[in-house]
Amino acid sequence: MDLYDAIYNRRITRDFKAQSVPDDVLQKIINAGLQAPTHDHLRNWEFVILQDSKDKKNALQFIKNGVNPQLEILKQMLTDGTPQQKMYADAMPKQYTMLFNASHIILPFFKSNSGVLKPTSVSSLNPLSSIWCVIENIFLAATAEGLACSMRIPFGEEGLNVAKVLGAPDDYLLACYIGVGYPAEDRAVIAQVGYTAKQKMHFGKW
Repeated sequence: MDLYDAIYNRRITRDFKAQSVPDDVLQKIINAGLQAPTHDHLRNWEFVILQDSKDKKNALQFIKNGVNPQLEILKQMLTDGTPQQKMYADAMPKQYTMLFNASHIILPFFKSNSGVLKPTSVSSLNPLSSIWCVIENIFLAATAEGLACSMRIPFGEEGLNVAKVLGAPDDYLLACYIGVGYPAEDRAVIAQVGYTAKQKMHFGKW
């Protein structure tokens, strides 16, 4: 797939076919992630890959609680019928299934520093910014392979709890969960709010 086709076709998907992603395709996707720019030239990124149902349940055990209350709060905050409201209405009830039902779950970990959660200098956020370059490469590579991804960002103690049960070193943090698989034919497709570069570009001043 052409790079621009991958960019324009990349979408978060929360409904997957019961079809496994081949190991060689999964490796291609991770290799694409490893081509992302890195601040330390060491690429201190590690990926826990989950396919077995038992392993998935173990890693996802911390996200089941609190989804419905969050959805109710969001419903009150967002205007009915807007793309944002429709997206959250579809996404929140699927926070568990959109990962569990994917062929694989990729858990990207990055080596943190003392300032990544409480930045004190210009370099404090380098590990965080570089892992998100990795994640975008994974999304685009998956799209180019005819796959789709779901994503959840852990909050509170969730990421630390997942890291603990998976045996990750103390200085590695979980950036997000990525579900990878073949998109279901009847998957929910939420309309996007479209913009063009011309609408967003400011030359010389805002």
